[in-house]
Formats: sequence, C-alpha cells, structure tokens
Amino acid sequence: MNTPRTPWALVGLLVAAGIVAAFQVGKAPPSLPSIREGLDASLRQAGWLLSTVSLMTALTGMAIALSADRLGHRRMVIFGTALCCVASLAGAFAVSVDQLLVGRVFEGLGFIAVTAAAPALLLRIAQPRDQRLVMALWTTYMPAGAGTMMLIAALVLPGTSWRVVWLVAAGAAALMLAALLLRAVPAKEFDPIPARRHPVLAEMAEVATSGGPLAIALCFAAYSCCWFAVVGFLPTLQVERLGFATSTAAIVTALVTVVNALGNLSAGWLLHHRVPRVAMIAGAAVSMAFCAAGIFVDGVPDLLRLVLAGVYSMVIGVVPGALFTAIPLHAPRPDLAGASTGLLMQGSNIGALLGPPITGALVASGGWQNAAWLTSTALAVVVAAALFLHWRERRRLAA
Repeated sequence: MNTPRTPWALVGLLVAAGIVAAFQVGKAPPSLPSIREGLDASLRQAGWLLSTVSLMTALTGMAIALSADRLGHRRMVIFGTALCCVASLAGAFAVSVDQLLVGRVFEGLGFIAVTAAAPALLLRIAQPRDQRLVMALWTTYMPAGAGTMMLIAALVLPGTSWRVVWLVAAGAAALMLAALLLRAVPAKEFDPIPARRHPVLAEMAEVATSGGPLAIALCFAAYSCCWFAVVGFLPTLQVERLGFATSTAAIVTALVTVVNALGNLSAGWLLHHRVPRVAMIAGAAVSMAFCAAGIFVDGVPDLLRLVLAGVYSMVIGVVPGALFTAIPLHAPRPDLAGASTGLLMQGSNIGALLGPPITGALVASGGWQNAAWLTSTALAVVVAAALFLHWRERRRLAA
C-alpha cells in the first residue's frame, strides 16, 4: 500500500504566490524618495503609501479569510494575484499621489487575499507528518518576497524611477498568475472540501473570542511591532550613524530582511526535532531583547550594530514559524483554521502599523536608546503569549 505523499510542487507554487504578493510590501520603502520627487508627495502621504497595505490587512484579514472559505481558497489566491498585477500596473502610470494611494489599497486587498487563503490550502494538501515543515516554508513568504523586492528596487532605482519598480512587481504577478492558471486550476488537491458553514459574523465571533487564536494574534502583533521597529529604522540608523549612502543602506536593509527567512525555516526543523514551541519562542524573544538593546543603545561600535541587526532578524524568525504551525492546534474547529489565520494576519499587521510610529516618537523624545524600551516590552508580550499557548496545549493533551 502506497503512503500518501505531500505534493511538494504545489506547496512550492503556493509559497511562490505568497512571495510575489509580498513584493507589494517590499517595493515601497526604497521607492519613496523617487516617488516624493516625481509626484511631489509630502512626508505624510509617503507614510500612507508605506502603511496602506498593512492597514488593509489589519482591517480585513479575518473577513477575507472567511470569504475564501466560502468562495474557494484556490479562487481567492488566483484573484489576489490578479489584483496585485492589475493594481501595480495601474499604479505605475499614476499621475498623482491620490491615484497611487488608490492603487495601494487594491494592492493591499490582493496581498491579503493571497496570504489569507494560501495557508488553508497548504494545510489541506500537506500530509500530517509534513504540516509543520510546510507551514514553516510558508512563513518565508514575507521576508523572502519583501526583501527580494527591496533589493531589486535598490539596484534598479539609481538609473530609473519608482515606476519601473511598480512594473517589475506587476510583471512578477503576471507570471505568477499564469503559473497558477496552468498548475493550480487543474490540481485536484485544491478542490474544495464540502463543509457546513455557519453565519459569517458567528464564525468571526467564535474565532475572536477563542483564547488560542487570540494569543497567537497577540504574539504575532508584538513580534511584528518590534521587528518592524528595528528593520523600519535601520536605513536611518545607517545613514545617520555610519554615513552610508541611501542606496547602500537600502541594500543592507534588504539583506537583513531576507535572513529572517532562515529563522522561519529553522522553526520547521526545530519543531520536527520535537523542540517545544514555548522554548523556541521564549528563547528567541529573551535573547533578542538583549540584541535589540545593542542595536539602539549608545556605546556599541557602529558596524557591530549591523551584525546584531542581522542576527536579530534571523533568530527572531523562528517566531512566525512556531505560530503558523500552532493554528491547527488552537483553531476552535478544523474548518476555522482559515479564519484563525486571518486573525493572525490582522495581528501581524496591527503590530507592523504601530511599531514604526511608536519607535519614531521614542527616538524623537530621548534618542535612539529609547527605542530599546519598545522592543523589550513587545518581546515580553511575546513570551507571555507563548507561555499561555503552552499551558493551553498541555491542557488539551491532558484532556
């Protein structure tokens, strides 16, 4: 009797779709100076261009995940990729900041459509023995996608403009859409499984009032808050303290972002070798609190700060891998795993929205060393949420 196998080619296809969707996040930060020059955008407008994708995810994550449960996860991934393509292509020809902001709204909707629907498909097609590894692979979509696009933008921008970056993102989404239509549409593994659905608001309330998904979302929010606090201000740190050129700072920041994927992958390996989830999350958080302090406080050699930033990004990357693999254990019901993923995405992006402005306010009030207070507090929340999840898992196993 043949043992069922995980279709790794389809897993790779979905992870690639997530990476391409994350291009919409990574293309904006390096492009802001070019956008401000070309469209005469203010600093406030530039801030909205950065945060619009995160804002859309923070507002609509669980609603779109529940919509995917009803309309079909495969359809939602394809629709989201198409929306990213069209919105990015239209944005490349925007003649005003307002038009570009409208495009960013639709890019945000495309991004969350892909990233909220894909995990449910991955959990469906992965064999139980491979689920932890598959979900760890999935968590690389953000650092791999955003970091790669930041690197491409940093290399392309000096000789061109932000419009070329938008066209590159649109072209990548078009190629991804073609791959999905050719490979995902005929894949029987993606066929929907009949399930009895409850009213949308009832399912949203069931997930939002369940301790496990709430703790996962809170933990991810705190993680995102302190990660974006470091990565978001790393270019400024390099320019102000090390005297790096803006393009060099963008490349270094992109590389720091990409190494976060190594931590994501190591989470799957650690879980496969039975390392407890709480040990992974708490261990990473405690060690990273000291690492973040070294990045921000005075008296640390400047180049050492960059090394610490890379180590910080890589080690703390185990947290998303540990949390995504916890969703099947903590979802109120198996058919609410998608909605629980949507809540996680909302938490993640709320943290991404809050981290940079709080860091900016702390730095403005008392210098760079004040930013260490935010990272230390956020990482303490990560540890507390991990301990609660551990207690909940032990109680379920005992039952």
